[in-house]
Amino acid sequence: MKKIIAIIIAFAAIFALAACTTGNEGGAVTMENVKIGVICLHDENSTYDANFINAVKAIQTKLGLKDSQVIIRTGVDESDACYNAAAEMADAGCNIVFADSFGHEDYMIQAAREFKNVQFCHATGTKAKVVNLDNYHNAFASIYQGRYLAGVAAGMKLNEMISSGKIASSDAKIGYVGAWPYAEVKSGYTSFFLGARSVCPSATMVVTYTNSWFDIAKERTAAENLISSGCVLISQHADSEGAPKACEIAGVPNVAYNIDTTPLGPTTALISSKIDWEPYFELIIKAAVDGTKIPVDFCGTFATGSVALTKLNTAVAAAGTQEAIDAAKAKMIAGELNVFDTSTWTKDGQTLTEYVADVVDNGDFVPETNVIHDGYFDESNADQFRSAPYFDFLIDGITEQ
Repeated sequence: MKKIIAIIIAFAAIFALAACTTGNEGGAVTMENVKIGVICLHDENSTYDANFINAVKAIQTKLGLKDSQVIIRTGVDESDACYNAAAEMADAGCNIVFADSFGHEDYMIQAAREFKNVQFCHATGTKAKVVNLDNYHNAFASIYQGRYLAGVAAGMKLNEMISSGKIASSDAKIGYVGAWPYAEVKSGYTSFFLGARSVCPSATMVVTYTNSWFDIAKERTAAENLISSGCVLISQHADSEGAPKACEIAGVPNVAYNIDTTPLGPTTALISSKIDWEPYFELIIKAAVDGTKIPVDFCGTFATGSVALTKLNTAVAAAGTQEAIDAAKAKMIAGELNVFDTSTWTKDGQTLTEYVADVVDNGDFVPETNVIHDGYFDESNADQFRSAPYFDFLIDGITEQ
């Protein structure tokens, strides 16, 4: 009898210990005690990280979370520093830990393997479906649609410059400041270019890379060099104020990313596209509270409120720009406009009927999945492929320098 009692007590102790490792000291997760940790590569000076931080603060206000329920760590390198931050957040009782940079992924997976009762969510990552952990998730959005619409605004501005005699149609040259030659950047600038070309067929684009996500000086210099080489409009996938400020000084129209840059360039800023992360933060927090599953790989859309444009700067934009944007967006939502419709672009003079991309991230960089079907490149399809972009090549009309 004593042995039976001892066994019962031992099992009770084990269950009690397990309950204490849920990230909430064993109690039920409620909106009053849920806790989220957010790991950012840079701080608010980076437009990319500021976009995440603003979304966290917005959802904190919306859900009525106390400051003690939200931990934000900025300046966390893509190194063991990320694992350490994630582990510290798990030890501090976080139910969910979120990281915002591509290079954080392996360290988030490491933490997920160790802290099995904490949900780890990672933006821009590619490995959730491969590692197949119940508590590790990827997230992105169909931002290529937002960039296409921002491109429409750019194309309308180019048309205005052509019709006013400011430039010839053959001089409709766009400059693009890219961070890295990764699929995320290439997908973004290609969709932007296709949006511009949809209304200004003579547009061309030159891309230059800074090889950094955030470097004010490099981004400013890159924009200045593009302008001096004849680019009459500048856009970017880089995370600082460098390019918008260079455009304002030079009087060159600018389309930015993540934040409204009108205060930085009141006479040159047109519009910005961005991923609105607030709906995803709400989804994962409510999942923790309701005990429901977080999608393994989530891709936000217009329907989820995850793809957004900042307010159009009508002081700079061409007449009819908002109407052109609204019309294109309506066609996208209705399924009548596919951004990467293969009839609207070529690669090396050819219309592609298939393209095998490296979608399944086994770390071998070997393409294995055809992502063109029904006449379009099917980008960021999280259900069939993955949310993170895999459009990784140059189309005709775009050059790199």
